[in-house]
Amino acid sequence: MAVQTLDGGLGTSLQDYYSVTFDASTPLWASHLLVSDPATLLSCQRDFVNANIDVLLTATYQVSIEGFARTKTPDHPHGIPRNAIPAYLRTAVEVAEKAKNDRTSIALSLGPYGACMIPGQEYSGNYDEEHSSEDALFCWHWERLRLFTEADLIQRMQYIAIETLPRVDEIRASRRAVHAAGITLPLWISCVFPEETDTLPDGSTVEQVVQAVVGYLDGGATPWGIGINCTKIHKLPTLVDKFGNCVASMVAAGQIQAQDVPSLVLYPDGTNGEVYNTTTQAWEKKEGRRGDTRQWEVQLAQVVRDARAKGQFRSYLVGGCCKASHYDIKKLGKQLRTD
Repeated sequence: MAVQTLDGGLGTSLQDYYSVTFDASTPLWASHLLVSDPATLLSCQRDFVNANIDVLLTATYQVSIEGFARTKTPDHPHGIPRNAIPAYLRTAVEVAEKAKNDRTSIALSLGPYGACMIPGQEYSGNYDEEHSSEDALFCWHWERLRLFTEADLIQRMQYIAIETLPRVDEIRASRRAVHAAGITLPLWISCVFPEETDTLPDGSTVEQVVQAVVGYLDGGATPWGIGINCTKIHKLPTLVDKFGNCVASMVAAGQIQAQDVPSLVLYPDGTNGEVYNTTTQAWEKKEGRRGDTRQWEVQLAQVVRDARAKGQFRSYLVGGCCKASHYDIKKLGKQLRTD
C-alpha cells in the first residue's frame, strides 16, 4: 500500500507567491500562463517538484475550447481559435517536463465542465441547459480530450486526472469520453464535496459516487483511482471512511474484481476556514467555525494512516488543492515518511 505525494494548488500559489492576478480577462485561470507567462508557470511548478513530490499535475485544469475563445491576445484579438490551441497545450506539457525530476510522474489535469463556466460552477453543478445531460457532457469531455490526442500529447503523460466533478452524470460521461478517445493511461476521477453534507452538489450520495466511478460501465474506462479534491480537510475522515466501506462492499459483492481495486487520491483544500466566492473571485473567511486545530499536514497524514490501516485501497496519492502551497506539501511529505 504505497503512498505517493501530489502537488498543491497551482492557481492560488501563483497568486500568493508570484503576484499573479486572475479576473474576467483571464478565463483560463492558471492555464492563462500558457499564453502569457510560461516562465513564471515553470518556476511555480518547480517549487512543488523541489518539495519532493511524486506526481505533478499539468497546468491544464481550466483548458477548454470556450475558455480559449474568450482569451484575447495581440495575435488573436477576437479570441484564440481551436486550431491555435495545440501550441499552448504543448507548452503545458513542455513546462511540466522541464519542471520534473527523475522521480516525478506527470498527470494530465482536466477539470469539470463547470470550471469553464463564468462564473465557475464546479462547486454547484448548476450547468447550462446545453450541458445538463450525460450525453452532452460526454461530447464536451470527448471534444476536449481530442485537443490532446490530436496534438500527440497523451503518450507523454503517466496519468490522467479528471477532477472536482460535482455530478454523477459527469463522472459517467468522463469515463465514457476517456474510453472513446482510446486513452489507456491510469485514470483517476476525483469529486468535490463543498457543503457540510456528505453528498455531491447534485445531491448524490457517496454510494452513488463510488458506483459511478468504479462500478461497471459499458463503454467506460476503468479508473485506476478514486478521489476527493477541493474539499475542506475536516470532512475527509468521514468521507474516506464511507468511500472505503463502499469499495469493500463492492469487492465483497463481486462488483469490483481484485485487480481493479482502486487507489485513493486525496488532495483537500489547504485553507484555514476560507471559502472561495465564485462571484467576487475572492477567498472569504467564514467566522465562527471551530474544529481540529492541528496543522493541515498532520490532519491529512492521519486520514491516510487510518485509511491504510483498513486496507481497502490499492495505494494512496496525497497532496493539496486550493491554498495548499509547496511549503505545505513538503511538510506533508515529511509527515507521511514518518509512518
